[in-house]
Amino acid sequence: MKRIGIGYDIHRLVEGRKLVLGGLEIPFKKGLLGHSDADVLTHAICDALLGALGEGDIGEHFPDTDARYKHISSFILLKEVKKLVDSHGYGIVNVDTTVIAEQPNLKPFKPKIRALLAEALGIPLEAMSVKAKTHEGLAFGPNGEEAIVAHAIVLLSK
Repeated sequence: MKRIGIGYDIHRLVEGRKLVLGGLEIPFKKGLLGHSDADVLTHAICDALLGALGEGDIGEHFPDTDARYKHISSFILLKEVKKLVDSHGYGIVNVDTTVIAEQPNLKPFKPKIRALLAEALGIPLEAMSVKAKTHEGLAFGPNGEEAIVAHAIVLLSK
């Protein structure tokens, strides 16, 4: 049996926070605002995995009203979701993601992010895709520094 899940997340960029994407801290003057480390890419993958299982979304499993998740690494959440995938008897066939950010330029960081995510999910590198796009200056404010968006799709197999 195969299952597909789609994930989406968006977080506002603000000063005074670290920018973490796919478990990697990226040097930038702003970071993502959120209850956890606000790793928008990892959150989108969690939602895609949960969706494929029919298990709701990340907010249901790790609510922002729960102090245990305040400033938590999203990789901890991802590993908990991976345990749920395993407990349902599914394996991850592949994960395809897209990050949309006007700034910073993510091209130099994509290989490391891809490797970190593949390792965290226990999948081969070739089963993990990380793409980065912009909205060609058409979104996220005049300087492109208002938010970062991530999309993810996963295929699970029993």
